[in-house]
Amino acid sequence: MLFLLQVAGAAALLIWAVRLVRTGVERGWSVELRRLLRKGAERRWMAALSGTLAAIVLQSSTAVAILTANFVAAGTLAGAAGLAILLGADLGSAIVAQILLTRADWLVPLLLVAGVAMFLKARGRSLRMAGRALIGLALIFASLSMIRDATEPLRESPALLAGMRYLGGDPLTAFVLGALFAWAVHSSVAAVLLFVTLAAQGVLPVAAGIAMVLGANLGGAVIAFVLTLGSQPPARQIVVANLVLRGGGAALALLALSQASPSLEILGQTPARQIINLHLIFNLALVLVVLPFAGPAVRIAARWVAAPTPVAGLERVSALDPAALSQPDRALACAQRELLEMGGCVEAMLRVIVKLYDDWNETVASAIRDRERDVDKMHIAIKLYLAKLQRHSESEDVNRRGLELADMAVNLESAGNAIAETMLGLARRLDRGGTKFSTRGREEIEDFHDQVLANAQAGLNVLMTQNPDTARALVEEKDRVRDLETRLQRSHLERLKQGLSESIETSNIHQETLRALKQVNSAFTMVAYPILSETGDLLASRLNRPK
Repeated sequence: MLFLLQVAGAAALLIWAVRLVRTGVERGWSVELRRLLRKGAERRWMAALSGTLAAIVLQSSTAVAILTANFVAAGTLAGAAGLAILLGADLGSAIVAQILLTRADWLVPLLLVAGVAMFLKARGRSLRMAGRALIGLALIFASLSMIRDATEPLRESPALLAGMRYLGGDPLTAFVLGALFAWAVHSSVAAVLLFVTLAAQGVLPVAAGIAMVLGANLGGAVIAFVLTLGSQPPARQIVVANLVLRGGGAALALLALSQASPSLEILGQTPARQIINLHLIFNLALVLVVLPFAGPAVRIAARWVAAPTPVAGLERVSALDPAALSQPDRALACAQRELLEMGGCVEAMLRVIVKLYDDWNETVASAIRDRERDVDKMHIAIKLYLAKLQRHSESEDVNRRGLELADMAVNLESAGNAIAETMLGLARRLDRGGTKFSTRGREEIEDFHDQVLANAQAGLNVLMTQNPDTARALVEEKDRVRDLETRLQRSHLERLKQGLSESIETSNIHQETLRALKQVNSAFTMVAYPILSETGDLLASRLNRPK
């Protein structure tokens, strides 16, 4: 029991450490990663390479799959390019496993010292998140060392060895167990590291290790499939295609190895090296074989993934329950739920608006206008509901929270106006004038839009969780966006000085778009201010005190 407890604890630390690295990278460089994926999608091989690099940095092919699915759902990324990114991400996760299995116990104290120092002492958010990622790397190496130490005595357990030998003779069961474990821990990287480490200790036979690692490939693809079940059909199509190709390929590879029983010595001298090299070769072969046929694969998947049929009689019901007005806490919760719905509508408008700058689509424009009318209705309804609540309650806390929620509704409504009136009008002007942004100007708009969209999503998360740490990070992002907008305005003026015709023709549209996006960012950022005001982290004024 003590041995099993030690192994379970080490495995839990491994799973947590992999997640720690991923969250550190996502919080520190999410916009840069989104930019890498979007810009790398111009060619399929570049798309696969960008997916590989992103998965290496994030240590998760699932995180890359979710980001890519969002791009495809918004129409800013073609389905074939999205599938290429997913295939590259699968290869990247295999490379990560290769790197992390290197014996580097001497690195653990160095990574811990550097990571903790950066996380506690650094002022910049990026440096703090880099420290978090370094701590996670150190814990990965430490957890693998713990697994090796804990499993050393297990090689002398007859019962355990008998069970492992059974898995070696039943590859199908081992394959299913590997898939289930990878899906349960939501990390194929952590699953592969655990299986290979057990094989290196002589606990897991090579045949069972190969079957479980191949199963982990299936389980890793299932994770993204489950997480995107509610996404738009184009996003689900690439995830389904990746699931069929990666999972089906793993099953075929297991069948071929079981039937042919080839010698694995060419893959390495040790069982662990043979298993991990086979994992890498499988994912590399998948990229090389499937990438030229990514387009047909997505079209085939489109036949399996259809748009959901609307069900009559399931209209959206407002969360503003009049019966809850006599219970202030419940009424405030209802208002917050409606506010989240309102913010979700604004986020949906923001996600698709930038596409209209390249290719005007009246259907999409009409959908944005419809959403804006819904946002206006929710804005009025929330304010009236909170006004009624204040008449029913004499509590200062209830009135204060009601005013905060009303202010948030006003800010989100102004963000919706900026998108549906200002940005939609600018995109229409661009289309009617037959003009286009310069290449550099278009990249700046897309990059700035990515930054604002990421902050909008973070703002909704803060509204839901009320977490002070994420609220502080969101306010810090507001300063970054303000500085970035100023820098982009100056960059645009420099192009005007150079006399670039595209920049001259679209000058007003470019600058007004940047200002509108900045307004949207400010609206979502204001969600964090009441939280920081309660914790004492918000200054009353940004003005310097007179000397």
